[in-house]
Amino acid sequence: MMIMKSCPALCACLLLSAGLASAQTGPATVSSPDGAIQATFSTVAGPAAQPTGGQLVYEVTYRGKPMIERSNLGLDLLGQPVLGAAVRIEAVRSSKIDETYEVPAGKSKSIRNVCNAVAIDLRETAGLSRQFTVEARAYDDGVAFRYVVPRQDALTDLLIVNEKTQFVIAKDATTYPLILRNFRTSWEDNYQILPLSAIHPESLIALPLLTELPGVGFLAITEAHIENYSGMYLTHSGRDAKALEARLSPHIDDPNLSVAVATPAPSPWRVLMIASAPGRLIESHIVDNLNPPSAIADTSWIKPGKAAWDWWSGPYDENVNFRPGKNTATAKHYVDFASQAGFEYFMLDGGWARPVAPGPYDSGSDLSQANPNIDMPELLSYAQSKNVKIWLWAHWTDMNRQIDQVFPLYEKWGIAGVKIDFMDRDDQQMVDFYRSVAKKAADHHLMVDFHGAFKPDGISRTYPNLLTREGVLGLEYNKWSARVTPDHNVMLAFTRMLAGPMDYTPGGFHNSTAADFVPRNDQPMVMGTRAHQTALFVVFDSPLMMVSDYPEAYQGQKELAFLSAVPASWDETRVLNAKVGDYITIARRHGREWYVGSIAGSHGAQVEISLEFLPSGNFIAEVYSDAPDAASNPTHTVLEQRNVNRSMSLKTTMVTGGGQAIRIRPGS
Repeated sequence: MMIMKSCPALCACLLLSAGLASAQTGPATVSSPDGAIQATFSTVAGPAAQPTGGQLVYEVTYRGKPMIERSNLGLDLLGQPVLGAAVRIEAVRSSKIDETYEVPAGKSKSIRNVCNAVAIDLRETAGLSRQFTVEARAYDDGVAFRYVVPRQDALTDLLIVNEKTQFVIAKDATTYPLILRNFRTSWEDNYQILPLSAIHPESLIALPLLTELPGVGFLAITEAHIENYSGMYLTHSGRDAKALEARLSPHIDDPNLSVAVATPAPSPWRVLMIASAPGRLIESHIVDNLNPPSAIADTSWIKPGKAAWDWWSGPYDENVNFRPGKNTATAKHYVDFASQAGFEYFMLDGGWARPVAPGPYDSGSDLSQANPNIDMPELLSYAQSKNVKIWLWAHWTDMNRQIDQVFPLYEKWGIAGVKIDFMDRDDQQMVDFYRSVAKKAADHHLMVDFHGAFKPDGISRTYPNLLTREGVLGLEYNKWSARVTPDHNVMLAFTRMLAGPMDYTPGGFHNSTAADFVPRNDQPMVMGTRAHQTALFVVFDSPLMMVSDYPEAYQGQKELAFLSAVPASWDETRVLNAKVGDYITIARRHGREWYVGSIAGSHGAQVEISLEFLPSGNFIAEVYSDAPDAASNPTHTVLEQRNVNRSMSLKTTMVTGGGQAIRIRPGS
């Protein structure tokens, strides 16, 4: 069993104004600032309840219509009765949050955090008379709640088997689940489309889960601020066709225990993102807002950007006088490409470190030394001369073993960041590893990219040096499968991307029709059009954006100018057109320039892009669109330059698997 820790940041959570407390046994309600969302917490009498209390439940309405029907709350504790099955409400304390903060990287630079909040103090009506609090916040784009267990004689140590948290959806909604095999997976799979009632009870549903309730709106369930806790999944109830139930990731060394922590202790926030249209969910910052402020005082060294990448295309280059592979010449070639294209970084991926005999708990690499074919001092000096910084890949087991040695070394070398891979877990111990890495990396001015990762939880607000993470079936799967289709790409924007940035690694320029596609390790092909791949640099959110193909794939291609110009971090994000699984259009602003990306699935799409988001004045739009024959020749694009202003609209036709990328800059 792991050593139990209390949460040092909890004190502030427990110090809500006592002057707002009132003795109460009735329901407690919190509403969003605009009044559209309302969450109600109450107790329901049952066989185990005393007359003044009962089972703790909650429900949520949106614009007066039920979205979450009466659902149970509680904690299943090891060796004790369920906490929450027989309780009464003792006090309700209300408060408000209204703040604005800035982040060094993300989909919006300035973020407003405004909500109404309530803290509901509860006590058991029998037995151990244990106490706990449910904190809830209501935003205009959703509602969130969490459990807070104070220190008490009956609960000095909190041993959680599972949560008894339910989500009883008001209708048999359409769901878009990511169903995983078990708790030890990479979160890299295709999303499905199923009626809620069709999800098998044995299915393990990853978060976020998007649902569409006809006539009500869109609901996405996820979590925020996972600290000293394990990740949450959902399972479909075998008793109620509309009910989903929480399932916590168990300890790897004790499958009967999920969380071991000393009190006082909070759970992560259970987040319900709510909107009338799916695009509003993509714009939401609720996951970020539920995390603590930045723990890094000076963030000036945190720099989002794009990276040339030596892994995806395999050991392959064209018209070069060296043998491609993990060697100095290849690395310098990619540095040259990054420099010429204006990319900030080069990602030196797996195989760069000196191999050693693997131990029982690591993969067998010495992360303090390069393999004999790479002259690291020469490479670092060369990259510096080209104004390109280097990221280094590491297996998590090697990093876990060497972190205190190599992070100071990497800071001395001038390394920009580390890409850490193959964790494939989100139990409590692994969650602690993520946070430890983020903190230690910040101490040495290193940025972080987690691969083989679970979904984001908003930790980047607290540790903004954690730029991005995988946790997605990305372009790498084209090397061995036909799973990365244009339909999959569209679906990602409405599902995985709701949780936060995703390192999908776009930019494949060997574009293919589905009929002609063949998986291959070297020079991988991608399904869909060149315009689709180009637009992904706008549609997908990742402050570290890989440019996946090898340098020669881009030489002489007009789209390289767009890839060189498009930022990886934004001042503002707006979703202009959106139909789940079919198409999406996203506009993002950086300074005075706007970039618009549209992608379509297998059915293609015709959309109209209103430019009313532009300020007054004249602008020049560089438009990269599918060529008329792009359905059969997917590398073909058309580049147009148009004079535009905010009163205009652009009509866009995307072929099957098509797309469009637009750069809009101020005119003269």
